[in-house]
Amino acid sequence: MEVQVAHNLETAHSLLIAGEWAQGRSTTFTVSNKFDNRPLAQISTPTADQIRETVQAAAQAFHDSRKLSPHQRGLILDRTADVLEARAERLQRIICAEAGFTLSDAAGEVQRSIQTFRLAAEEARRFTGTLIPVGGAPGQGGRMCWTMRIPLGVVAAITPFNAPLNTVSHKVAPALAAGNAVILKPSPHTPLVACELADALMEAGTPKGLVSVLHGGVEVVHGLLDEQDVKFYAFTGSTEAGRAIQQRAGLRRTQMELGSIAFGIVCDDADLDFALPKILNAAYRKAGQVCTSIQLLLVHEDRFQEVEQRLTKNVKALVSGDPLDPATVVGPVISPASAQRIADWIDQAIHAGATCLAGGTRQGNVVAPTLLKDVSPETPLGCQEVFGPVMSLIPFSSLDEAIAQVNATPYGLATGIFTNRLDDAFRFISELQVGGVHINETSSSRVDMMPYGGSKASGFGREGPYYAMREMSEERVATLITNTNRETQS
Repeated sequence: MEVQVAHNLETAHSLLIAGEWAQGRSTTFTVSNKFDNRPLAQISTPTADQIRETVQAAAQAFHDSRKLSPHQRGLILDRTADVLEARAERLQRIICAEAGFTLSDAAGEVQRSIQTFRLAAEEARRFTGTLIPVGGAPGQGGRMCWTMRIPLGVVAAITPFNAPLNTVSHKVAPALAAGNAVILKPSPHTPLVACELADALMEAGTPKGLVSVLHGGVEVVHGLLDEQDVKFYAFTGSTEAGRAIQQRAGLRRTQMELGSIAFGIVCDDADLDFALPKILNAAYRKAGQVCTSIQLLLVHEDRFQEVEQRLTKNVKALVSGDPLDPATVVGPVISPASAQRIADWIDQAIHAGATCLAGGTRQGNVVAPTLLKDVSPETPLGCQEVFGPVMSLIPFSSLDEAIAQVNATPYGLATGIFTNRLDDAFRFISELQVGGVHINETSSSRVDMMPYGGSKASGFGREGPYYAMREMSEERVATLITNTNRETQS
């Protein structure tokens, strides 16, 4: 693979079209190191003709690959996991550079991606429908009925920067496991690790054209939406972008994992020694750039002072800075513009009456892990997704109040609650309008085999290999009456 990194800024042959690495003939953009903004590589983007060529090649590869057995698909995905494992150190370094992840966050990203491919390999081997007992209906004796899962064809996977390998894996691996071809359009912030994944798939024996890579921004997404041979769009990103894609997709299927304002809830009976380390990690890992990062922590008023004191001490102790320093817990955010926006939102909250308990500063792309209280719901930090290392403490007095506050936002991805009362736990589970409710865990406690997705403006459809494969396929019903069973029908 001819992707150039570090000091060499020659334009990368960064497009994968019909199984061959090629140079885009449209424009180029620079990928930078997120800590010091040094350029890492030049990436080329495709023309409309190259997008069309990619889709046509993927459609042909889909047709040609239908002879692959479930065993063969599983074998390719398992081999890909092996290649990723062999390249783990290289992948981690790339992720640290182009995404700004700390060493520990990058290592977790790689290991979870390996697990996602192994899960998809398992599911590929047992991807099947169900037997329908139609003989139980009047006049249907001797008739057989079953369902089958049929792949859709070409899947477009449009992915974000904040999980540049595992979110890609959660779209690419299930698409291939279900029998589709897939065209990956990764974030322009993090294209290099996406190329590495595609290269690993090719090394593992993926047939040419079955996986493709196109780089660029909204113009490439529009190009893919214009191609009617693309049958499914899997998107992770903002609600605004997801809405635009859905409108242009028309009757074609989509899966949308969109924006969020993630809550945590600490009840009056919570075990703080157990809860607070989890909350700290969920708020500040990946510099808070996770859809399920805790942004608003609701704390019962009886425990508020203790939680405030302990979290203030803990947040102040977090080391931020160079992601390659093993001591660093919070690295840079994705861009100078994001860092400036986050800093501005913190300042706006403080000017509106919030108290900064820890952090609140910015140096370059690094925003210090920040803890606030008394944040007005009228300020951006109180009503919009911050996507940065900022958590705000909010007291509550009753379950009704906590549930109402979570449900009042337009979003509904996940919520974590710390309580030891089963009645309260089941009430949260039944009444919170979110895709995932985690008791004695945080909103950011996803395991890759789980169904993962949101409600309301946080999207629809589910990730997780088992579930995503069903999103990326359609159910077909088949019935059969044999000669020997026709008498039973009369």
